[in-house]
Amino acid sequence: MSDTTTQPRGGIGRIVGASLIGTTIEWYDFFLYGSAAALVFNTLFFPTSDPLVGTLIAFVTYAIGFAARPLGGIVFGHFGDKIGRKKLLVLSLLMMGGATFAMGLLPTYETIGVWAPILLTVLRLVQGFALGGEWGGAVLIVSEHGGDRHRGFWASWPQAGAPGGNLLATGVLALLAAVQSEETFQSWGWRVPFLLSGLLVVIGLWIRVSVSESPVFLAAQAKAEGAAAEGAKEEAPVVEVFRRSWREVLAAIGTRFGENISYYILTSFLLVYVTVHLGLPKSTALNAVLIGSAVHFVTIPLWGALSDRLGRRPVTLIGSVGMAVWAFVFFGLVDSGSFTVITLAVTAGLLLHGAMYGPQAAFISEMFDTKVRYSGASMGSQLASILAGALAPIIAVELLKEYDSSVPIAVYLSVAAVVTTITVAVTRETLGRDLTRSRNE
Repeated sequence: MSDTTTQPRGGIGRIVGASLIGTTIEWYDFFLYGSAAALVFNTLFFPTSDPLVGTLIAFVTYAIGFAARPLGGIVFGHFGDKIGRKKLLVLSLLMMGGATFAMGLLPTYETIGVWAPILLTVLRLVQGFALGGEWGGAVLIVSEHGGDRHRGFWASWPQAGAPGGNLLATGVLALLAAVQSEETFQSWGWRVPFLLSGLLVVIGLWIRVSVSESPVFLAAQAKAEGAAAEGAKEEAPVVEVFRRSWREVLAAIGTRFGENISYYILTSFLLVYVTVHLGLPKSTALNAVLIGSAVHFVTIPLWGALSDRLGRRPVTLIGSVGMAVWAFVFFGLVDSGSFTVITLAVTAGLLLHGAMYGPQAAFISEMFDTKVRYSGASMGSQLASILAGALAPIIAVELLKEYDSSVPIAVYLSVAAVVTTITVAVTRETLGRDLTRSRNE
């Protein structure tokens, strides 16, 4: 097994730190909307007589952010494969932070009527577009700096940015809910975490601009420039991905399918289920997700490290098979109404999710050649986000409205995990691949 590490240990540490902090901030912004959609946007921007209907409409705009992610993946992937990973990562952070900060300044429906949800939706589209380009760049710049032997571990750290961002968003909301009255939180308190994004982005940019470009990309770029000087024609990366790597794109979609659905059921939908269906205080769900996300954050790199020993496929299958079973146990525990039991259910579910999510960055990165890696990884992951994550809260709320039971939701979650299990079972193991070499070499 080769090791293509070109950075000293301190160098890869800086790269990982910059990717983790930037990704955490972007996911904070993105998840903040999901939590707010479940807790306040349904009444402030989409007021209706039925709380579940208002929540459903809020989650539709939540899903619109996912719809913009593939477009962001295409645009960022194209330029990321052409001009480099670093520049695009800085741009994605600026776009995401600016949109989130602006949400905190928006007037509500009561003030400007229908323009309030329209402006909110536009800003949500900007968030989705930015996040569509963030994931691929963040995991690739780490994967391409790190060596073959420990890639699963290093590349899993940007993955930890998802629970890190959720932890930060949920923590801020839980703190505000604890120190403010319901009326104060509804009046202006909800704006605080959105405005806080402005400060976080400044910190993230300061760190992110200090990292170096991927050495694997620079080598591939030099090779492409040499070929172009000799008259060779090169297709756009996104075209080449769909011509030569469509199987890998499908494999990436299937790998993310159950992982994506399970995450949004265990976090965003849980807030609705606990507060609206069970009638418990929102602090119960927020604090359960807070504790589960803390454990999730710590254990994702451990799953990534395990994949460096066992392989990407075995570790992912532990999570997908486990989630197919846990889906039914999860809602049975949540229905108990006990905070301790709900927390246990969320934490165990997120541990299984981490087994799918930890190895995923390395797994998907290793599926594609360098000259199309940003485009391929972004397209596979972001198409999955539409088919899975975007629809998950909407489908779950509709199932709850229709059947007034958690059983159909558990079936939905279990089937999604089975899809990922089948996909990973038939996909080739990628552990140990040298990213400097194409699949044909």
